[in-house]
Formats: sequence, C-alpha cells, structure tokens
Amino acid sequence: MTSSEFEALLRPDRYQVFLFTSLATVPFCFARHPWFVVNAKGAISRWEIFWQANRSPKSFVHLHKDFHAPAQGIEMFFYSNRYFFPSRLEGYIEGGEGSTAARMAELIVRSPESYQHNERYSLTSPNSITYVQSVLDAFPQCGLRLPWNCYSWAFRK
Repeated sequence: MTSSEFEALLRPDRYQVFLFTSLATVPFCFARHPWFVVNAKGAISRWEIFWQANRSPKSFVHLHKDFHAPAQGIEMFFYSNRYFFPSRLEGYIEGGEGSTAARMAELIVRSPESYQHNERYSLTSPNSITYVQSVLDAFPQCGLRLPWNCYSWAFRK
C-alpha cells in the first residue's frame, strides 16, 4: 500500500487501528511481518516487534514505535535501508470514544508497559507475530486476522 492510499483512509475524528504486513527480510521472505498503525484522533503511530533491540530512541527493547513510516514495508535485506518490500493492509477497525477501536488503540499505545515478552525475541518463541496476535486475541470482536503465512510457534493453541 502506498503512503497516499493509506493517508486517504485516515479520519482525524476517529480511533483507527490498521493491521499491515510485509514480506519478511530475506531469507525469511516466505513469511510475513505484521505491525499495527494507530490513529488516535489524528495522532498516528506505528508499533511492531523487531529481532534487533533498541534500534531507535523510540524503541522499548524489541518493541519499536515509528521506526518506519506507517505504511512502509520492511527491509528486504538485513542491515540495508535501501530496498523495502511493499506493505499490504490486512484490514482495519475504526470507531469513536469507548469503541473497540479506541480500546485496541489504548492497549497498543500502552504496549511498552504491558507487553510481557518485550525482553526476548526468537523465531521459535515470542516474536513479532506473538505481539500482534496477543492484541488481536484481546479483541476477538475486531474481525482482524493475520494471514496464513504469519508463523508463530509461541501462539499455537
């Protein structure tokens, strides 16, 4: 999704939670990397888990806020900021005060204090998919789902 396509969906008077994915970095590009973009009445922020800790001043160990632009896919190659996979919008939810979207947005924005697996990352234990799935599980009524190729052994039920 392009930035202009994303910006056309934004409503500054609403709470919106967008679920994006992008192909994962090579050699894991058979899987997709997910993240949330929150619009809290015009305040836009992107939230995701990376395998690298503390990549920016807005990082909270493995949880990263606004490391990339909201609709930008992730790097094709490790340690390269030149080539990026395109992003795909998997879906979004919106609402006013007290809505599911507002409560989801609040949970995501509070993730630095509340996400329990922020201190560790592994392909076979808590990872980027675990984070996103934990939020989706807290709001089953939201209707958002991860695609089949978002793998997380930590959340097999």
